[in-house]
Amino acid sequence: MNFDFAFVLVLLTALSGVIWLLDTLLFRQRRMDKAVQTGPEPAREPLAVEYSRSLFPVLLLVLVFRSFLFEPFKIPSGSMIPTLLIGDFIVVNKYAYGLRVPVLNRKFLELGEPERGDVAVFRYPVDPGINFIKRVVGLPGDTITYRDKRLFVNGEQVELRDAGQFNSSNLKCTTPRNDARLYFEDIGSGGHNMLLHQDTLGRNGQWTVPEGHYFMMGDNRDRSNDSREWGFVPEENLVGRAVGIWLNFDFNKGCADWSRVGDGIH
Repeated sequence: MNFDFAFVLVLLTALSGVIWLLDTLLFRQRRMDKAVQTGPEPAREPLAVEYSRSLFPVLLLVLVFRSFLFEPFKIPSGSMIPTLLIGDFIVVNKYAYGLRVPVLNRKFLELGEPERGDVAVFRYPVDPGINFIKRVVGLPGDTITYRDKRLFVNGEQVELRDAGQFNSSNLKCTTPRNDARLYFEDIGSGGHNMLLHQDTLGRNGQWTVPEGHYFMMGDNRDRSNDSREWGFVPEENLVGRAVGIWLNFDFNKGCADWSRVGDGIH
């Protein structure tokens, strides 16, 4: 079972709010009146009420910020190298693709839609309890073709420029395979760097993206579990757009790369 932090946060916020509200409306005045009758000692709040009164504003603030503004995520794998590395802690813009009701994930306010080239966090279609992060390469209605390690969108080949060998000297904590080669892929508004592994066969195929769905691929193209394997991402699975890195620390290697702190994600 996957731990649903959003559900726990909503539950705690609601519970503390209800306890505080019920006490304010029904019990607080009774305690005060009783204290006046029994003596000079001030009426003491029950412990549950005291905690609820203190915690509710904090929990509500965290809930609003996390649900509608920004949410932190940690990168656990190398599928988005070189854009994102193992150990990157990122900030995700939750309102970029519209506001959703917490837990239910139902959109109630349209604010924007994914654009080709966005780096997006979404709930894994195979197991919605797991968050994935990939790049949007296919929008609703697009035909995506991947052939001989080349990407085609609606029949047009995406420009790919060789940017040289990519090895361990390029990274402080994460070490890719020695055969990794860096390319610049001109997709979206500004393009991005990506990796191809020369000793790996490309996963060829052609897909037409249904309405209300998106086609996602990792920038570490030959080391990514993405839409080429499990299909399309429904619009309701979108979580938000990755916008920046606020920390890099690989706990498995005990290694930090402070130079990445504050970097934007493109």
